[in-house]
Amino acid sequence: MGTCTSKPPKPNPYASRELYPDDQAHPSQPPKSPPTPLHDKPTSNITTPKSPFFPFYSPSPAHFLKKSPASAAAAAGSANSTPRRFFKRSFAPPSPAKHIKAVLARRQGKKAAKSIPEEEDGVGEGQGRVELDKRFGFSKELTSRLEVGDEVGRGHFGYTCSARFRKGELKGQQVAVKVIPKAKMTTAIAVEDVRREVKILRALSGHTNLVRFYDAFEDPDNVYVVMELCEGGELLDRILSRGGKYSEDDAKAVVVQILNVVAFCHLQGVVHRDLKPENFLYTLKDENSQLKAIDFGLSDFVRPDEKLNDIVGSAYYVAPEVLHRSYSTEADVWSIGVIAYILLCGSRPFWARTESGIFRAVLKAEPSFDEPPWPSLSPEAKDFVKRLLNKDPRRRMSAAQALSHPWIRNYNGVKVPLDVHIFKLMKAYMRSSSLRRAALRALAKTLTVDELFYLREQFTMLEPNKSGSITLENMKLALTKNATDAMKESRIPDFLASLSALQYRRMDFEEFCAAALSVHQLEALDNWEQHARSAYEHFEKDGNRAIVIDELASELGLSPSVPVHAVLHDWIRHTDGKLSFLGFIKLLHGMSSRTAIKTQ
Repeated sequence: MGTCTSKPPKPNPYASRELYPDDQAHPSQPPKSPPTPLHDKPTSNITTPKSPFFPFYSPSPAHFLKKSPASAAAAAGSANSTPRRFFKRSFAPPSPAKHIKAVLARRQGKKAAKSIPEEEDGVGEGQGRVELDKRFGFSKELTSRLEVGDEVGRGHFGYTCSARFRKGELKGQQVAVKVIPKAKMTTAIAVEDVRREVKILRALSGHTNLVRFYDAFEDPDNVYVVMELCEGGELLDRILSRGGKYSEDDAKAVVVQILNVVAFCHLQGVVHRDLKPENFLYTLKDENSQLKAIDFGLSDFVRPDEKLNDIVGSAYYVAPEVLHRSYSTEADVWSIGVIAYILLCGSRPFWARTESGIFRAVLKAEPSFDEPPWPSLSPEAKDFVKRLLNKDPRRRMSAAQALSHPWIRNYNGVKVPLDVHIFKLMKAYMRSSSLRRAALRALAKTLTVDELFYLREQFTMLEPNKSGSITLENMKLALTKNATDAMKESRIPDFLASLSALQYRRMDFEEFCAAALSVHQLEALDNWEQHARSAYEHFEKDGNRAIVIDELASELGLSPSVPVHAVLHDWIRHTDGKLSFLGFIKLLHGMSSRTAIKTQ
């Protein structure tokens, strides 16, 4: 193996890092002034405990948001609090909060997880704990396969060197080798992080905007992850070199590439969880070179109907639902919205001098669209960013939907990819009552040409038969056509089994629109009231009928309880016994006994 030359450390483009240091001031309110320019930094840093390598899990950021500093300190020091997970950076970002034992219990079985030590507060091997198993099962033939050269970057996890394949089909090919010292893996979390990152990189393949993974090696001292060498630098460096401001067309060129790779990952059931300009590299220094997503160290597999609760990512880009510990792929879309905001105006949408202040702003503050240059930008650009930065993840566009937005729809031959989100919506539709399906069909009739564009693209990708309808088999074939090994790991094919009712029926485009539309996303539009009223008129003509409360409760699958019936009583018009407008809107969202009681 070639040696890495000794030189002053360089920023490591393959490492996750946080640009902005924290400050000791703790503002009590989210910032009301315009966002601070991207290049502005607080002048002083807080001191935080740092582990030598991968961090521990941290408690919920809710303890940062308590009004009383004393109560916050008490919460942080509680015997029942989760041990913190610190990153060795000048500014520690929000970090995972689910203990490694829970992760391993799910993946390896409870018996295996019991043998894993609960490493808290930086206590690891050599301090009375069980010694960690740092064997990964990777190839040990690094020196025979690769000639490793100079160091090209250094981060908190290790360093990266350039290298060249010695033999085989790739002989002479230049690559990057990320070197992760095993000595720095002082926790079971660290070992699992590395194992999962390699697993995801190995499983994902074939996308032009995803850094190519070649292989992983190990020896007694290090793990070596061999990836594509990207020599064009970080997206962050390009943003800063421009003073943080892009033209709309230049911003589109960046956002389209990011959305493409993220939509691909989401279809495979992978959520990145740390999207930021530092984690996108250009292949070459050329202005028009390709952008590549890197650093899947915090990524995980997730099914369409699954929620994650680890608090991970970087503070300026973290989604509100991540702070609430219940999120899925929509959290990545929020991060893209932050990036798009920065590209278009050169400022961060949420800013504060402390981590707790940033959390508070993300949860409660609204980004400013009134300060220059927003008034001079197109209405489509402003609408695009707003729909990505919607605090309600149900109302946020998916990555594939964002590619069908009018702002970027016709940019440079953009193609809308298959969206795993439609399968989730179709599952809910198939399980709905006949009355709710009729209401959704009425709503689908009100969709505009722009709103139908995305649905028509999705329907076309399912390759309907000559009669213009689809079945369960069409969905299986579409997923198979787009699948990588990651899709098997995220068990998305298993999720498809929940649509088994389609096995015995066909669905035309009109019904597909009703099944795959999102009521919550339509609610986020300015013309929602018009949609709802128009849909109710259709429903009055075609689907509304006299109905008694018991029948309505039965059709909705509600238990015959007094509180539920009291709520449903408001759904029905007393004049003719038909569904009222309020009942129609509630029906569109679906109803359960629990939600019925909550709305009382």
